[in-house]
Amino acid sequence: MASVPPKPTPPGLWRRTPPAIFPPTLGLAALALGWRKGAEVFDLPAALGEVLTGAVTLLCGFVLLTYLVKALRRPAVMLDDLRILPGRAGLAAGVLVVYLLAMAIGPYLPGAARTVLATGAALHLALTGAMLYVLATGPAEQRRVNPSWHLLFSGWIVAALAAAQLGLMAVAVWLFWGALVIAVVIWVLSLQQFARQTVPAPLRPLLAIHLAPAAVIGTTAAHLGGLALAQIFAISAAVLLLVFAARGRWLLAGGFSALWGALTFPLAATAMLWLTLGGIWRIPGGLALVAATLIVLPIALRIYKIWAKGELALKTGAAIA
Repeated sequence: MASVPPKPTPPGLWRRTPPAIFPPTLGLAALALGWRKGAEVFDLPAALGEVLTGAVTLLCGFVLLTYLVKALRRPAVMLDDLRILPGRAGLAAGVLVVYLLAMAIGPYLPGAARTVLATGAALHLALTGAMLYVLATGPAEQRRVNPSWHLLFSGWIVAALAAAQLGLMAVAVWLFWGALVIAVVIWVLSLQQFARQTVPAPLRPLLAIHLAPAAVIGTTAAHLGGLALAQIFAISAAVLLLVFAARGRWLLAGGFSALWGALTFPLAATAMLWLTLGGIWRIPGGLALVAATLIVLPIALRIYKIWAKGELALKTGAAIA
């Protein structure tokens, strides 16, 4: 049977913005915030972290704008993107980018940061509803638990961290415990599924997402005063990171793809957790931040390069507005 040629994209700006641009953007945003924290911990010039955060804030705004234009052309395009794995993971990461933007501008514009946080929460709720609809009406195989579920369903922990940094402690506590329960459920179900089935090589980079909620839960717990719990998750993140590093060849056996973007946020978030705790975690945190920088930047630049060539949408099956 002859292959069907890809559907041409109609004229118009950003009609096929691929959600796959969001995971590396999320990783860069977390990396910039990590350098802000690293500058504080290691007594480096504060301008280092602030310049990086400012630059990444502009990048995040631009990337979000490109998808917003697409969504405004045809709002139902989001449902189409949610029907495929890169779209689901990408849009969930896009919501988390909004929370990190709130954290980035918080020290300078606290009022605006709270508005951004509220906007992110509204988008998160809407996306969750849309995802539940897609899961309920789509084929049964779509309802299998996968690591990208952490980004959407337990991704509220990122909102909790932003709320804690903005002084909304009551909101942060509620979000923290809700996200913690959801994360544990996803970890348990994923472990059971992993014990029964092997993960295809192209999808293995997504497994790194399991590290992200552990790191952010620990960081949020530290901000809320739960230092013992934060230490537990710091150790858990270290164990997970060592396992992934030891199985690196297996994890990346499928070769480079847009799904490598899933590696970026967990690495930067782990560095941020250890730097936040300080003490015995100070040096590991600094080393993790440097390692994350050397890993996140090349991955993000490579994905952006594919996007600039117009190939990322085709490779990831992005919907057309």
